[in-house]
Amino acid sequence: MKTFDREHLINDPVHGYIPFTSSAGVADGEVAEQAIIDHPWVQRLRQIHQLQTAWWVFPAAEHTRFQHVLGAMHLASRAVGALYESLNQVCDDVPSRGYIESLMRMAALLHDVGHGPFGHFFDKHFLEEYELNHEILGGEIIRRDLADLLRGIRRNPNSKLEDGEELSVDEIVMLITRPKTADADEAPKWLRFLRTLFSGLYTVDNMDFVLRDAYMSGYSARSFDLDRLIHYSSFTPSGLTIHERGLAALVRFIAVRSELFQAIYFHRTVRAIDLCLQELFAKSKKLLFPNNPLDDLPAYQRLTEWSILVRVSNWEQSTNENLQELGRQWQGLLRREVPWKMACQRTIFFRPYEPELSSVFSNERAFEAAVRDNLPKALQDIPLRVDTARHVHRPGAHTPTAGQNFLYDPATDEIRNLDDRELFRQIPVSCRICRVYARNGKYDREIAEAMDKLLQKGGADDVTNM
Repeated sequence: MKTFDREHLINDPVHGYIPFTSSAGVADGEVAEQAIIDHPWVQRLRQIHQLQTAWWVFPAAEHTRFQHVLGAMHLASRAVGALYESLNQVCDDVPSRGYIESLMRMAALLHDVGHGPFGHFFDKHFLEEYELNHEILGGEIIRRDLADLLRGIRRNPNSKLEDGEELSVDEIVMLITRPKTADADEAPKWLRFLRTLFSGLYTVDNMDFVLRDAYMSGYSARSFDLDRLIHYSSFTPSGLTIHERGLAALVRFIAVRSELFQAIYFHRTVRAIDLCLQELFAKSKKLLFPNNPLDDLPAYQRLTEWSILVRVSNWEQSTNENLQELGRQWQGLLRREVPWKMACQRTIFFRPYEPELSSVFSNERAFEAAVRDNLPKALQDIPLRVDTARHVHRPGAHTPTAGQNFLYDPATDEIRNLDDRELFRQIPVSCRICRVYARNGKYDREIAEAMDKLLQKGGADDVTNM
């Protein structure tokens, strides 16, 4: 009879029941997955929203990084179930199914452990000052605080490690760290192939957040065909490969992810809130956390959106006049008083080999200066803010994450590049949603005309008005 005391279930709105091993049923010296899930570093993710600031615009999208990493852990098991046999066929010295599955599950569970308040916003506006990002920070957290527990993991709900096997913390960190160069590293081939499921086109991370964010925001209850995408995937000698029969599902997934960026993550009001948060954060960050997080991980563990928003909400009561004023400004954001209104938007798509980096739209300062130069002289000094939100639809040919995904053509029995199919080739490499914000709508027409003049001068042919 099955021993139910070894396993617990989480009821998830996206994936149904998510099983994990229970601390109640482990042998002496063994660590259950529950011990990692219940660890303060992982529980901390309950206090960081998955959607950065979009929950201020989409009231139902209150889900957190915690729910997302549990979903990613579950998808790691599904991916291993579908892919382990083919991985074993094309790579040498592949560890046991139990090792691979536990390695993938723990990497998926911990891939966001380094995130700070407001997610990627915190990367850009705080961690970059210390040459950090959430992946680097997450790797250090894993090595310093979670390594001993991870080495004690012996099983997962579907399989177990063989005698003599022990999870490698370095391999977990490698999986969750995006490669910096397109060159192959010294890691074994099987591990490099598995990293595709964290940094390729479709991953255990983005497959979960696309489904979860679409569902929780009300955008779509089932936005793409997850089952078909996994079913028609396998590892070949080239790497992670989608069968021709699954290509349409992959293209649909990429399209839906792009739609979410345009409709939710980069929604005009979401980005306006980001502009306000950016201004406030620049004035407040040294008061909130003055040091490099690597120098004080216990304090960083306590830094969450909850801790920040509670703290700034009290500043208005301070006896310090500067802190009072800053508190009043934070109160405006907490009441969702957004001073910037979108005046004009144009979306610019970049095809393969088009020079995005040399475009004026790739630099906010250059973009703002160019917009002002094209305004009537009397309006060139009016209060404006610009935003050039960028979304990568698929990796460019020379980026570190390029060349990780392939296509199997059953007609010729050949592994091909995805670009060989027009269905995939039609997808742009990236796009920029270029917006100009003003205090009111008084000069919207003039701003739109200035933007259109700029586009004509820049020779941007593929532009969409939204």
